[in-house]
Amino acid sequence: METLNLDIGVRSRAPLAALKGLLAALILGSACANATTYTLAKPDDTVVGEDQTIQTVYQDTLYDLARAYSLGSEELIRVNPSVDPWLPGAGKMLTVPGRHILPPGPHEGIVVNLPEHRLYYFPKPKRGGPVQVITYPVSIGKMDWRTPLGVTHVTQKIKDPVWYPPESVRKEHAEAGDPLPPGPVKAGPDNPLGAFAMRLAAGNGTYLIHGTNNPIAVGLAVTHGCIRMYPDDVSALFPLIPVGTPVRLINVPVKVAWVDGELLLEAHPPVDAQGQSFEPEIEQFSDLLKAAVGDSTVAIHWDYAREVLQKADGVIATVGLEAELPADQAASAALLPAPAPVQVPAERTIPSPAPITAPTSPNH
Repeated sequence: METLNLDIGVRSRAPLAALKGLLAALILGSACANATTYTLAKPDDTVVGEDQTIQTVYQDTLYDLARAYSLGSEELIRVNPSVDPWLPGAGKMLTVPGRHILPPGPHEGIVVNLPEHRLYYFPKPKRGGPVQVITYPVSIGKMDWRTPLGVTHVTQKIKDPVWYPPESVRKEHAEAGDPLPPGPVKAGPDNPLGAFAMRLAAGNGTYLIHGTNNPIAVGLAVTHGCIRMYPDDVSALFPLIPVGTPVRLINVPVKVAWVDGELLLEAHPPVDAQGQSFEPEIEQFSDLLKAAVGDSTVAIHWDYAREVLQKADGVIATVGLEAELPADQAASAALLPAPAPVQVPAERTIPSPAPITAPTSPNH
C-alpha cells in the first residue's frame, strides 16, 4: 500500500501552509487524474486499481479527499467510519478504496452499477491498441425518482444545458422551503445540471448523465433519477462519448472475480426500487455470492465472507480458494454447494423516446 505523508518538516508557518497546499494540490490532483483510467494487461482482466493508505493534514476533509481520489463521499466515509468526515484532524491514517472488480456483462459503452454508485466506460480499443476502462463515482436517483434499469443509449450531448424544472421538482423545493425562481434555469453556478449533460433514451429523454453544482453530494442517492458526476469528471468524459453510445444500468451489489486461484469478493449496500441504500440481508447476500460463483469448486471461508458481505464497504477481500480435492476429503471440506436458482429480473431494453417537439424538462 502506498502511504502519503504531506506533513513535512518546515518551520515557518506561512511557507508551511503554502507548501502543504501546493503539495496537496499536486499530489491529489495527480491521484485524481491517474485513478480513473486503467489499461488492462489482458482483455479478460477483471480487477483494476489499487487500495491506498494516506495520512491526513489539518485542512483535509473526507469530502475533499473523496473527490481528489475519484471516490464518492460515502465510499470514503464508509471505509473510515471512526473518522469525522468534516474534521478528521492531522495525522489520521485513511484507507482509500481504489480497487474495483469490473461489472459483469458486456464491457462496452457505459455501464452504471447503482449499488456501487459508479460509472464504467469501456472505449472501443483502436486496432492493435490496449483495452482500457475509465471509471468515475456518480450519484443516482432517490425516493420516487427512480433511475431506470436496463439498456439504453446516449441520444444527445449538451454543453451548458438549460434546466427546465418540472412541476414535481418545483413542488418539492417549495415544500422544503427552497422555492425555485420562475422560468428555466440558465447555465451557470445555480444550474444543478452543471456544464455538460448527455441525454439518454430512457424515459422519453428525461434522464441525463450530467455534472453538478453540488459536488459534495456525488456518491449519494440525491438526484431525481438522473446520474450526476463531479464537474471535472463529466468534462473529461463528455468529449469521449459519441451519440449512440450504449448505456447499461445494472443493480449488482455483490461482485466476484477469480485472480490466480483466489476468489475475490466486493460487496456494496444494496439499493431498493427507489435507489436508496439499505442494510444487506446476509442470507440473501450469501445466495448472491453462490450464484456469482456458479459451478466452480471452491473452498470458502464463510465466516469471513459473511463479515465482508455484512460490512458491504466496497473493499475487495479474498474469501476463498479454488479447490480440487480428492473424493475422500470432499465431505469434510467447507465446499460451496451448487447454487439454487436465483430469481433475478431479466435485463430489458429501455425503448427509445417518441419524437419530442417541446423542450424536455429533465430531472436532475
